[in-house]
Amino acid sequence: MTTTLDSASSTGETKRLGGAPIAGSRAFGVLLALTGAAGLLAAWVITLDEFKLLQNPHFTPSCSLNPVVSCGSVMQSDQAHVFGFSNPMLGLATYPVVIGIGLAILAGAKHQRWYWLGLQAGTLFGVGFITWLQFESLYRIHALCLWCCLAWVATVIMFWYTVSHNVRHGVIPAPRWMRSFFTDFTWILPTLHLAIIGLLILTNWWSFWTS
Repeated sequence: MTTTLDSASSTGETKRLGGAPIAGSRAFGVLLALTGAAGLLAAWVITLDEFKLLQNPHFTPSCSLNPVVSCGSVMQSDQAHVFGFSNPMLGLATYPVVIGIGLAILAGAKHQRWYWLGLQAGTLFGVGFITWLQFESLYRIHALCLWCCLAWVATVIMFWYTVSHNVRHGVIPAPRWMRSFFTDFTWILPTLHLAIIGLLILTNWWSFWTS
């Protein structure tokens, strides 16, 4: 079975010969632009709410709905300032880069292998960082931020489709069966990844959801 996105990606791919630049499909460009925009929106809203919290310690973010879905609790935690500044600042700096890459692909840009490896490294860092944040939210802070969840979804999707692009184009060496898998079934991996996150959230607060 081949999805529209994967089919378009397969059709539009340009095989790498030597050091020739590699193009991405229009579908991949759209996906990067949309997921980058979603992540940027989340980072922007969280940043605005954090400024309001600094001005007024009693401010309640609009996404603080109950003891579990409590953006304020997450924003005021130590984990929300891992590098000495607010985590969303990273999103404000990096998600626009993803948007720019997506728009460049739509404009017909081709890039060298090192460029695609750089994108892969960036998305790998992103998905690793949000995985740690997910653990902290569920098992240390015991609260969820809806805008953070939007950033999680966007980052997971852009990571797996970047892996797919790089495997299929030979940027990341892989056996034929793996290239074939990513051509036809890329959607399985982000779907499974997000389903696991959803299951962990559901089971962690099962008593709350069912009470």
